[in-house]
Amino acid sequence: MFNPQAEAMPLAELRALQLDRLRATASRLHERVPAYRAKFAEVGVTPDDLRTLDDLARFPFTRKVDLRDHYPFGLVSVPREEIRRVHASSGTTGKPTVVAYDENDLGVFSEVVARSLHAAGARPGMVFHNAYGYGLFTGGLGLHGGAERLGLATIPVSGGGTERQVTIIRDLQPEVIACTPSYALVLAEALARQGVGPGDTNLKYAVLGAEPWSERMRAEVEARLGVKATNIYGLSEIIGPGVSNEDVTEQRGSYLWEDHFYPEIVDPDTGLGVPDGEYGVLVLTSMSRTAMPVLRYWTGDITRLLPGPSTTGRTSRRMDMIRGRSDDLIILRGVNVYPSQLEAVLVDLGEVSPHYHVVLTRTGVMDELTLRVESEQREAALRDEIVRLVKNSVGVTITCELCEPGSLPRSEGGKLRRVTDLREAR
Repeated sequence: MFNPQAEAMPLAELRALQLDRLRATASRLHERVPAYRAKFAEVGVTPDDLRTLDDLARFPFTRKVDLRDHYPFGLVSVPREEIRRVHASSGTTGKPTVVAYDENDLGVFSEVVARSLHAAGARPGMVFHNAYGYGLFTGGLGLHGGAERLGLATIPVSGGGTERQVTIIRDLQPEVIACTPSYALVLAEALARQGVGPGDTNLKYAVLGAEPWSERMRAEVEARLGVKATNIYGLSEIIGPGVSNEDVTEQRGSYLWEDHFYPEIVDPDTGLGVPDGEYGVLVLTSMSRTAMPVLRYWTGDITRLLPGPSTTGRTSRRMDMIRGRSDDLIILRGVNVYPSQLEAVLVDLGEVSPHYHVVLTRTGVMDELTLRVESEQREAALRDEIVRLVKNSVGVTITCELCEPGSLPRSEGGKLRRVTDLREAR
């Protein structure tokens, strides 16, 4: 079982613990990882310079390229024989990023996931349907370990095989499900095809993450699956899922488990910190990992830390929904556009499927965005209405293409790529 008292640690005690753990992490990296020792030297700092929490801003960022440059184990800080698990990214844009775990790290992993599931509404003895993919991706095994730590009866369904998933949901009657938001809608569609409505299953809670989503998407999932949905956040470079989770009674910001992960929000251009409430890039330090801790990891995720007190008694800060990734930002004729903004327009409209795909092309020197949307209707009026709403909400003029229902890509439990960029494919 996990320790819920840690979530309500007095703030002064939490800040003191963070400083101690940050110092220990910086010292560990400086002593054991030559790449970090070189990075510290480049900016003229040593672990002794970390005297206050504010001093962390003097230290260099760690970026994904650092993991790729030191592939596979160049950032590991324990002997190889102490490694107990290895996960890796897909490597679709180059070398995969490999992350290593020792016994301590696996304990931390299961602890923070158990906290996250508990915040999402799960309780010991419930049945848990885990539809995240098992394997090198951290989602499946990460959620699995935390679920067992919490005391859930865990069904390791993994991703894909939607019809089989529907059968399991109907027959084994899980109360809790975990998957991506887009796959939750795929499951809702599959259940509906079998005549199963939102009140016809035993599902009560959905733990959704691994891709940006919106409040409108939450409302869609909750209505179609009959659940209370919360956002779980994580990334393999830090530990995997379980860095933060919303409380099901609030559904307003995900609590960062700040005794293990130290958050900063920085300006994406300058790297300087911004006040709570302002959007920027999320930067995280893993303070309690030992096999492969990372200092000031530039996640690329755009979010903000929410000001104001918690209603749950937790002292950790909360982060807002991920607005998008800094590297997913579409700059269209000078306007910043995130795919999640387009999704919000579609879900709010209600007359089309929330399944969509964005195609970027270039005509001469002009960039064009085509929003492909599934709809039973093919009327020009609906197409024109979507174009108008996007213009009013996002500030750009687009082209809309209405497609046959079921014709656009579907998630099979993993992350769904929403954008095809053909601007350089000429």
